[in-house]
Amino acid sequence: MIEVLSDTAREQLLEPLFENGWAQDETRDAITKTYKFKDFTEAFGWMTQAALWAEKWNHHPEWSNVYNRVTVTLTTHDAGGLSSLDAKLARKMDSF
Repeated sequence: MIEVLSDTAREQLLEPLFENGWAQDETRDAITKTYKFKDFTEAFGWMTQAALWAEKWNHHPEWSNVYNRVTVTLTTHDAGGLSSLDAKLARKMDSF
């Protein structure tokens, strides 16, 4: 069973993400980021890459797409908040 991040793990795993444009969701234990692309095709291609990794890791984001923007929210519903899976998927998304 996956567990919510400890305070120490939050500092180690989340701080680098915050420095890279992720933000704490103000309404719950989650992180969020909006990616902006050249056009819809580029945004959808990025979503396809992210979807493949999300499926491989069985950890699926909450996201929405409007033209060239993709807004992503990550949290681990089974754990009731942020887990190491969220940090792992966020880092992968940033690497595309």
